[in-house]
Amino acid sequence: MATRESEVDANGVEQPRETYFIAALPLFAQFDNSDDLLNPTEGWRLSANLSPEISDNDGVQSFYLRSQADASYYQSIGENTVLAGRVRLASIPGAEIDSIAPSRRLYAGGGGSVRGYGYREIGPRNDEGDLTGGRSVVELSAEARIGTNFFDGAVSVVPFVDAGSVGDDPTPDFRSIKFGAGVGLRYETGFGPLRLDVAFPLNPGPNDNWVAVYVALGQAF
Repeated sequence: MATRESEVDANGVEQPRETYFIAALPLFAQFDNSDDLLNPTEGWRLSANLSPEISDNDGVQSFYLRSQADASYYQSIGENTVLAGRVRLASIPGAEIDSIAPSRRLYAGGGGSVRGYGYREIGPRNDEGDLTGGRSVVELSAEARIGTNFFDGAVSVVPFVDAGSVGDDPTPDFRSIKFGAGVGLRYETGFGPLRLDVAFPLNPGPNDNWVAVYVALGQAF
């Protein structure tokens, strides 16, 4: 792929666009032991992404490995409640952050990440508060999917809590971890649950809103 991207410096000035030529070999593997694709109630899932990449920027070549591992577990409690948990770890070893195109760096935040924050709005920032991306991610999520009798049992209430951090180094950084919590509704449509989540950042930064709303088809994980 070829991409032209620019960043903002510490003074808030947009830098000249740089061209990156990137060759990648993306690999993906998944083991799915859950009982349903969009609405699991029992079982577990494991997945891994590996992408060796070569980047050429202004004649300088960089080699790095984008990697990500996800694990989730689902357990029914009684007839109407499912406990669910998720862990995500990602890392980019091999090159310094400035040698990696901003779009290939790691970020967190959003409906499938850390709820309560904007999409890809968690990560290292410069002195002006602009996101710069990172080289490591750790995310944790837990929620209880509690069935109700509304609409013949089609509606569930889901309290949840999420946490995540993005670091400059390939090793996960827990010093700037962000927490979010909230409650959601699920409406079973017959082909998958319709999801509405309302989340609040528990330790927001100056650029974060006080509430975030997400609407999607299928569970958050």
